[in-house]
Formats: sequence, C-alpha cells, structure tokens
Amino acid sequence: MTKVSENIVKFLPRTKGIILVIIGSMLWGVSGTVAQYLFQQKGFTPEWLVVIRLLVTGLILLLYALLKGTDDIWKVWKTKHTALNLLLFSILGMVAVQYTYFAAIKHGNAATATILQYLSPVVIACYLAIRSRKLPSLHEIIAISLAMLGTFLIITKGDIHNISISKLALFWGILSAFAAAFYTLQPRPLIAKYSSTVIVGWGMLIGGIAFSFVKQPWDTSGTLSVNSILAIIFVVLFGTLIAFYCYMESLKYIDPTEASILSSVEPLSAALLSVVWLHVSLGIIEWLGIICIIITIMILSYVKNKSSNNISS
Repeated sequence: MTKVSENIVKFLPRTKGIILVIIGSMLWGVSGTVAQYLFQQKGFTPEWLVVIRLLVTGLILLLYALLKGTDDIWKVWKTKHTALNLLLFSILGMVAVQYTYFAAIKHGNAATATILQYLSPVVIACYLAIRSRKLPSLHEIIAISLAMLGTFLIITKGDIHNISISKLALFWGILSAFAAAFYTLQPRPLIAKYSSTVIVGWGMLIGGIAFSFVKQPWDTSGTLSVNSILAIIFVVLFGTLIAFYCYMESLKYIDPTEASILSSVEPLSAALLSVVWLHVSLGIIEWLGIICIIITIMILSYVKNKSSNNISS
C-alpha cells in the first residue's frame, strides 16, 4: 500500500467521526427548537415532553443493550454504592438537565436556552478549581471571562439596565448549566466501569418513572395533530436516541476533545433554526454573545482530559 493510500485509509474513519458528531450535535440543537414549537404553538408542557422523552428513549436504549448481549444491564445493580449513584444520576442528573432545559425553552426560546446550558463547562472549570484549591489557568480565566461577556450580551443586548429575556428563562437557563455540569461529572465513575448506553438508558428510564409521579405520560395537554405528533417523534427519536448514538459512535473515530469542540454546532444550529423557522429575533449583539460562548466551549474542551484526570484522582 502506498503512503497516499495509507493516508486515505486513516483519513476516512476520522471523517466519519467528524460527520457523526456534527449530525448528533445538530439533531440536539434542532430538537430544542422543535420543543419550542411544541410548547409555544401547540400547548404542550415541558413536564409531559420530559417524561415521554425519558421513558421511550430509556426503554429503547436498554432494549438495544439487552439485544447486544451485554450483562452490564444487570451488573449495575449488584452493589449498593453503584445503585445509589445510578439513582442520583437519574434524578439529580438526567431529570434535572432535561426539565431545566425545556423549562428555559418554554419561558424563552431554544437559542437562548441552549446557549445558557452550554455555560456548564464554565461551572465545571470553577468547581474543579475550588476542589483542587488552585487558581484557574490563564486559558480558563480567558474562557470564563468570555462566557460571562457572552451571557451579558445575550441577556441584556449590551444594555446593563435592560434584561432582554424573561427572568424565568434566565433562571431555568442558568440552572440547566448547573444541572448539565452535575450530569457530566457525577456519572463518570459509572461510565468508566459500565457501558454508557446502559448507564444513560437506566438513567432515562428511572428518571422517567420518577417524573411520572409529577406528570403522567398519558395526561397530554397540547393539541394533537399530524405536525405535533411528528414533532414529538423527532424530539424523542432523532433529537435524543439517534443524536446520542451518533455522538457515542463518533468517539470510536475521534478523541473526546475534538468531539466536544465540534459539539458547539448544537447551540449554533438551535440559534439559526430559531431565527429561520420560529422567527426569533437575534441582533448583532446577541450573535456576538453566542460566538463568545462557542469560543469558550472550544477553549475549555482542550483541558477536558486534564479535568477528567482531576476528577478521578
């Protein structure tokens, strides 16, 4: 095999990984905009969409793991410590991150909610700095400063005396960033030991069952139509199941740092679709804020592996 042929063979899997992570991230971003359509135009509630999304996707993921023959699906329950961590991940991680994100969309829009949730790497960086009792590095300080500037521009449009989004949207959006940080950090020991499909599957199913006591899955409040049913299917299957599969599959071909950087397509796709489809108004100042936070994601992604090592130590 010639050197050119070898380079092509090495290049193709990497290209596949890049395409997969971009598709997965775009599906996540688009699903947020579709959820906004369901909440604001079809009358569905975040509570109902969360419980349906968790139950259906959790069942499918566990069924997929079962068909693959993995025994992790039952092993996770063999020790009390693992079982307790899985329950914490299900309620404080999975349910919290899903509900806070959808609530932020309900009271604002998908673009703002997605951007605010993407402040979670900043929350993680601050947490790790406090835990290690070390000052953040220079690039972390730059990233945190950019994130704060970006958030300021988005919620005020550059006017310190004006908040351009509702207080509830801001509250749920910031809370979703903290929930996403917990969702990222807490299950790492579990995912290091067991299949991520199994952990996420159980997290979704248990979270969905627990949240059913808040909102029963059969108690729909929105307007059922062909369009709304298609939108629900998209959020559950494409925006959750297929997006998750694409992202996890991409990690076979590219490293997690590259995947994290490329996942910044998610807030960008949510913003663009919100503007084009739902006619959300985003001015130049807000786009600058979005760019600041996307740059933040890219900077912090470079130290993600170092952060992971700090967590496990």
